[in-house]
Amino acid sequence: MIPSYDPNDTEAGLKLLEDLTSNAEAIQEQVLHEILSQNSGTQYLRAFLDGESDKNQQSFKNKVPVVNYDDIKPFIQRIADGESSDIVSVQPITELLTSSGTSAGKPKLMPSTAKELDRKTFFYSMLVPVMNKYVNGLDEGKGMYLLFIKPEIKTPSGLMARPVLTSYYKSQHFRNRPFNKYNVYTSPDQTILCQDSKQSMYCQLLCGLVQRSHVLRVGAVFASAFLRAVKFLEDHYKELCADIRTGTITSWITDSACRDSVLSILDGPNQELADEIESECAEKSWEGILRRLWPKAKYVEVIVTGSMAQYIPTLEFYSGGLPLVSTMYASSECYFGINLNPLCDPSDVSYTLLPNMAYFEFLPVDDKSHEEIHFASQSNTEDDDSIKEDLIVDLVNVEVGRYYEIVITTFTGLYRYRVGDILKVTGFYNKAPQFRFVERRNVVLSIDTDKTSEEDLLNAVTQAKLNHLQQPSSLLLTEYTSYADTSSIPGHYVLFWELKPRYNNDPPKLDDKTMEKCCSEVEDRLDYVYRRCRNKDKSIGPLEIRVVSLGTFDLLMDFCVSQGSSVNQYKTPRCVKSGGALEILDSRVIGRFFSQRVPQWEPLGLDS
Repeated sequence: MIPSYDPNDTEAGLKLLEDLTSNAEAIQEQVLHEILSQNSGTQYLRAFLDGESDKNQQSFKNKVPVVNYDDIKPFIQRIADGESSDIVSVQPITELLTSSGTSAGKPKLMPSTAKELDRKTFFYSMLVPVMNKYVNGLDEGKGMYLLFIKPEIKTPSGLMARPVLTSYYKSQHFRNRPFNKYNVYTSPDQTILCQDSKQSMYCQLLCGLVQRSHVLRVGAVFASAFLRAVKFLEDHYKELCADIRTGTITSWITDSACRDSVLSILDGPNQELADEIESECAEKSWEGILRRLWPKAKYVEVIVTGSMAQYIPTLEFYSGGLPLVSTMYASSECYFGINLNPLCDPSDVSYTLLPNMAYFEFLPVDDKSHEEIHFASQSNTEDDDSIKEDLIVDLVNVEVGRYYEIVITTFTGLYRYRVGDILKVTGFYNKAPQFRFVERRNVVLSIDTDKTSEEDLLNAVTQAKLNHLQQPSSLLLTEYTSYADTSSIPGHYVLFWELKPRYNNDPPKLDDKTMEKCCSEVEDRLDYVYRRCRNKDKSIGPLEIRVVSLGTFDLLMDFCVSQGSSVNQYKTPRCVKSGGALEILDSRVIGRFFSQRVPQWEPLGLDS
């Protein structure tokens, strides 16, 4: 199921895409047959399937239940604790991939095998011919892609648990990758694999600046990470230019592999280059800075779908008109599909699912809950969703215009697993459907790789209220909502709180220290991924509480009703997204407070 072809051969790659998408139904049947042939004897599937007679699509659908993470967590935890992989997979589980989602405050763990790295390498190779079809000359220069690794966790079994991109960058598939003239990076592998994210960022930017005349595209995986790099450049450009000017590297870069690899690229002093870069960076406005610093760049490659769409205006400001390209849709659970029209407007991005990556099914969701224009997110918890398994459809039977939640069966031990992504069918390419990513189910706030649910937010706010508002302040929290503020880099969570004194209706007396403690308490109670982003990655700024005057949430309700909400069914949205709602809230702020410390975080053991 993993075709082989030369990624340097664009025509062969495009023909392979035609074959895959034209035969989507047959390939999907082959994928499920292969998965069941390999894994029907696993402990998990034996509980539902009865030997050879059940190794078919219909028995699989009739007997194997659709599940979420809580259902499969005990099986994966047993493998993490040292039991045999054949609980879920005949192929040995070689590592566990940490999802951006969490369960009971810890990262979700997804099983992976050595063979799966072959599948991911194939997937990445399919991006190359698509870009070559639309952009000429990519073999005549380099890509300044800013790639990073993140912390790993060692499970009791000895298996490592790590983010999917860290897994790939540390694998031999990446480190010993064959030369591809269309995909040459400015960053040496040593800088990508540096454990210290600040040193990694500095060294990769330095290499990208030194090789600016060769750079044909710039980017990172996520828009949030790329914008952090722009902010880092803004803060450090004088130091970077000093290194280029002298042909040396600043003393605080202590990683020897980074130093050696960067010094070989610097190759001595370059006064003229340093002066050119410093002159551009010293301009009053950084509008169009990407095009000015990398004048041969043809596009910016970052994911700007889903929660990353909030960064599009900022990216457009810095890009100077360069196209924003989202090439792929993937997760820790599975790599799904690619954008076959990469130069489209970011709001029009659709991904064509590759039928050989996994077995895909789709659970219809209520179209009315996913309107194109909405003022707020009012998510349900997982338990609120009643699964109507008889309505689930195969990949080729989805309907254009409908919304679905994707359900996957993988080669690595996930069977009819609800990923949690809501997709809208926008069309078909040959026989393969194309989807627009709509949202992550049950997520109200996201800045980077964090995914904070309504339940997580409620629990954190409740603890802050109990521990700091009732005594000694005697304030009541009557209502709250939230907002992901990405107007600054890094972005941060904003909570709008309406407070009133417990014993009168006077305006609340706000004590700075009490409110700052509330900010910190909320952060302390948010999940592992949020705290890692704040503490280790520095990709999220301090949480802010904005206290609004009494009656503000009544005005918010009036606004929502005026936009079409039902008075009888109105619930305060726990996350606001529309300009009108934000204007109402911000216009009535009477106090602003920020967390004054970073929440504690450290890689946790994953024993149950």
